[in-house]
Amino acid sequence: MNINERLAEEFKLKLEQVEKTVELIDEGNTIPFIARYRKEVTGSLDDAVLRDLNDRLNFLRNIQKRKEEVSALITAQEKMTPEIQAAIDAAQTITEVDDIYRPFRPHRKTRASVAREKGLEPLADLIWAQEPAYTPSIEEQAEAYIDEEKGVASVEEAIQGAKDIIAENISDNAEFRKELRRLTFEFGILTTKQAKEEDSVYAQYYDYSEPLKKVLPHRVLAINRGEKEEFLKVDVSVASEIVLNYLFSEIILGNNSPAEKYVSAAILDSYDRLIAPSIEREIRSDIFDNASEGAIKLFADNLSHLLMQSPLKGKTVMGFDPGYAHGCKLAVVDKTGKVVDTAVIYPVEPRKQTEKSKEVVKRLIARHKVDVIAIGNGTASKESEIFIAGLLKEITADVKYIVVSEAGASIYSASKLAAEEFPEFDVMQRSAVSIARRLQDPLAELIKIDPKGIGVGQYQHDMKQARLDEALGGVVEDCVNAVGVDVNTASYSLLSYISGINTTSAKNIVKYREENGEFSSRAQLLKVPRIGAKAYEQAAGFLRVPGGKEIFDNTGVHPESYEAASALLDMFGYTRADVAAGNLRELGAKVQKAGSAKVSAQLGIGEPTLKDIVSELEKPGRDIRDTLPPPVLRDDILSLEDLKPDMELTGTVRNVIDFGAFVDIGVHQDGLVHISQLCNRFVKHPSEVVKVGDVVKVRVLSVDVPKKRISLTMKNK
Repeated sequence: MNINERLAEEFKLKLEQVEKTVELIDEGNTIPFIARYRKEVTGSLDDAVLRDLNDRLNFLRNIQKRKEEVSALITAQEKMTPEIQAAIDAAQTITEVDDIYRPFRPHRKTRASVAREKGLEPLADLIWAQEPAYTPSIEEQAEAYIDEEKGVASVEEAIQGAKDIIAENISDNAEFRKELRRLTFEFGILTTKQAKEEDSVYAQYYDYSEPLKKVLPHRVLAINRGEKEEFLKVDVSVASEIVLNYLFSEIILGNNSPAEKYVSAAILDSYDRLIAPSIEREIRSDIFDNASEGAIKLFADNLSHLLMQSPLKGKTVMGFDPGYAHGCKLAVVDKTGKVVDTAVIYPVEPRKQTEKSKEVVKRLIARHKVDVIAIGNGTASKESEIFIAGLLKEITADVKYIVVSEAGASIYSASKLAAEEFPEFDVMQRSAVSIARRLQDPLAELIKIDPKGIGVGQYQHDMKQARLDEALGGVVEDCVNAVGVDVNTASYSLLSYISGINTTSAKNIVKYREENGEFSSRAQLLKVPRIGAKAYEQAAGFLRVPGGKEIFDNTGVHPESYEAASALLDMFGYTRADVAAGNLRELGAKVQKAGSAKVSAQLGIGEPTLKDIVSELEKPGRDIRDTLPPPVLRDDILSLEDLKPDMELTGTVRNVIDFGAFVDIGVHQDGLVHISQLCNRFVKHPSEVVKVGDVVKVRVLSVDVPKKRISLTMKNK
């Protein structure tokens, strides 16, 4: 079975569908472009499936590459046989391929290699044969190998060297290793013990054991970190009779051979000294990789929902970055995201200039007609919220506030990008701007921050960073392209995530815009340095030109489909002016009445493309995030001490993890809804029920004020 056939089987797709999709990928098309504008070719596969397919394609190609390398290495040694080649071809993982290569790879100095140098391999073969009888005896034949110069001083030393060779041969047997790996995972126990006498967050693992196959992914990640930080000692064990019975049944011939005692001793030595330690490492590496992959997928899912939260459009926002000694930094951002004012106040300890601070905030609210105050949830956040809630009761203006996660704001504010955007601001002023803007447009602001710093993952710093970066980068790319960006206002950091656009070409777009004024059409992008025909093809459909000469330039209709879109308008008696005026609400219904298949055939396009064009023309310039729940704004304070069991509240899901979800209920401490409390039915994973950004109804189960722990439920009574 070749790679495409295997992908078709695994993803339950048609072979032709996979072959054409792989061809598109190999031609250098991006996943967002393929998902959006090549639906007829892929059979309308979405970006999530395409990314999974691409990941699996790369994985299988890496295995194939390793198979070819191993085949070449064994062939070069003139040791290749049809059986070995068949085993290589049948291998499903790189570990299996490496097991096959194990006997042929150059060995470092081992007890077995030393024994081979002493010329003891024939004696090892003699013992391994397990003849029913030996004449002369094994011991008598071993005398022939005594050689002081070679370091073999006695019969015992000769036989020991032979056993060392046998032990290594057993360890190098690919079939043995594969089955022992399976048995260890199937029947093995993971045990952890306390490594040093002090309390830690790993206390629950100080005396813990569980069957390997039942250890949940988040526990694997926690245990690995605990071991890395030297709080835990970790061990994998399996009942010796299970693994040894297998080896003895495969190796010992059972004919009462005089060699049996020596082969048996070699089996025990091979397993204890060579096989068990390496298989433990391999299995722990495998379960860690699997746990990491699951955590990466969950992180990616959380990040996607975080980035796609509903923007707060048309509002002037005051960003409020709380602080003690250095004061609270304020930044007022107008409806377009432009910073129009900044200030520093000291409403909390140690200065506590409450009245003076109120005057500043009231003045800014009145001067700029502030609609919402976004308060960062970091240091001094609680005191700042109390201050703002009290102030809002003293004014007549309809101003709300919201506590915003400032995760990553400090990373952004100290970044080169922030310094380029606001060279005259200090880092805290930049943080206040970031806090305000991430409420106005979460996507545009959060993409400026390394996704690992946004606070919606678990154990992200323990994972393979290249794989994590690749997965999260794909999520950001998908989100940015799903929304689309205004080519005349987008920052280069936002533009760099557009399909076909890299950082250099994104900077070139901004530079061209600054030097030549706003873009009046998508086609004008071809005048930008480093934007060639291929880059333009990949990017054009995701870039918007509001108010441009061509109305289609402000939609998701790709330039390659402009002719079809124009013909569609003519077919149903519409004009481009109708698109601009929003008069095409009935276009979809008219197309359905006429028959989608018939219309698409007349236009020379596929039905999926027709459907997308109709959707874009009905709502030109639409933002797909507008259908999502808006942020929950507040006008009064709620504290941890106010919470009581059975109290019902509205909250926002801030993070989804393997064992539940953390929900912001407005008390500066997210409450945990354990997986068992998410709903009345059994839930395999929290992501089946909730996602980041969801606005949910919760009920308080318990509150531990000293430990700042809130237990919530979403179950019906």
